[in-house]
Amino acid sequence: MGLFDNAVPGGNIAKPLMIALGALLVGKMLSGRDAEQPGQPQPATPTDANSGDGGLLGGLGGLLGKLRDAGHGNVADSWVGTGQNQSINANDLGSALGPQVIHEIAQRTGMDEQELLKQLSTALPGIVDKLTPNGQVPPQHQVASAFNS
Repeated sequence: MGLFDNAVPGGNIAKPLMIALGALLVGKMLSGRDAEQPGQPQPATPTDANSGDGGLLGGLGGLLGKLRDAGHGNVADSWVGTGQNQSINANDLGSALGPQVIHEIAQRTGMDEQELLKQLSTALPGIVDKLTPNGQVPPQHQVASAFNS
């Protein structure tokens, strides 16, 4: 039984969604290229978005930072904390991640962007919760190892 088997409603995660989660959190399914376009302003995040195993947003910390920057800090914090996970609307998630990241992941998974956002908004609360069992964001190598098991 894998770490993510009971993380999402309905049980196991389909392969395209696992690819999308990997792209966001660990970059395992990516070529390592940065999703940001040159010359386009992006909010600064405390993580290195170019790190080899940090995903499109710089890993789990980068994802949480994007959500906080977009005004969804309470939601993101509920996923990390030990209490009840709050849900996030697919459109709010899309706005927080940005159109370039969504487009990149949709291309890599072969999924429609709206369907991708719908599935990610359902899966992320449980996945982040599973990755942060003690209410703390783990080091990036621990997040990456969760995708290898």
